Amino acid sequence: MKSRYPLFLALLATAIIVPMVLAVSTPRKILFFTKSSGYEHSVISWKDGKPSHAEKVLLELGKKNGWEFTFSKDGSLFSPEYLAQFDAVMFYTTGDLCSPGTDGNPPMTMEGKQALFDYVKSGKGFLGTHSASDTFHTANESLKGPDRYKNHGEAADPYVRFLGGEFIKHGKQQDAKNTVTDPTFPGFEKVGKEYGFPEEWYSLKDFNPDIHVLSVIDAPSMEGVEYERPPYPSTWARKEGKGRVYYTAMGHREDVWTNPVFQDILVGGTKWALGDVEADVAPNLEETAPGAYTNPPYVAPKPAPAPAAKKPAAP
Repeated sequence: MKSRYPLFLALLATAIIVPMVLAVSTPRKILFFTKSSGYEHSVISWKDGKPSHAEKVLLELGKKNGWEFTFSKDGSLFSPEYLAQFDAVMFYTTGDLCSPGTDGNPPMTMEGKQALFDYVKSGKGFLGTHSASDTFHTANESLKGPDRYKNHGEAADPYVRFLGGEFIKHGKQQDAKNTVTDPTFPGFEKVGKEYGFPEEWYSLKDFNPDIHVLSVIDAPSMEGVEYERPPYPSTWARKEGKGRVYYTAMGHREDVWTNPVFQDILVGGTKWALGDVEADVAPNLEETAPGAYTNPPYVAPKPAPAPAAKKPAAP
């Protein structure tokens, strides 16, 4: 009688290998959330129900990397149950997402906002692109005044602390040099020592001291009062409980979304946020950007010119 042991081993190997193959082939699910309670960028605007420019790029990147995207502008969906279906959430947003705001799409509730924090803290990923830092400002009532230029530290809005920094303003679109501070981080391996291209570069503040800076922008070489300050972070990563938070200030222009450097940085950050690759994200703000808390000077807006005096009517 022949031994059945080899058959048993073959079946055992199949039982082990098949679930592993299924696990690898299952796409990672990412929510790309683009509600604009403030200004809506054209790169994430839906036209005739069709995906935006950024979404088309993400669909292509998703095919290459095994990611399945859900696109939404509906903040009312945010809840522990809704978020549980995703491996990561990506924001390209503006304003107070708990109000309908500019685009009129359903807002988050405060419970939904907290659900996002809890979701990431439990071990999930979050990515912020460009105007994700122009979201949930600390002092919404005075965004055009001097308070906008202040660092609030631990008193900053919880979202600002979560993201790792906050948008102040931007100058004209221009080319700018960004120095890579961690070339070993996923996505930065091929970028080189520095990168730059025309973009709407943000001036940022209120950096969380626990961020791991990945690139620093050379503000003193840029044109505009917004950049009259020492170099400051433009891309970073940080841990949030068991989860991972990643932010890059890039993404305003359509040609940036198709730029290979930006795509490398975004893909690497996404893989890290998903937990598919590892990296050391020890805080390094003090070493890489020691002047980061020095913000640009506040410049009061010029008063509107007085209306011209009316000429007396002809007799």
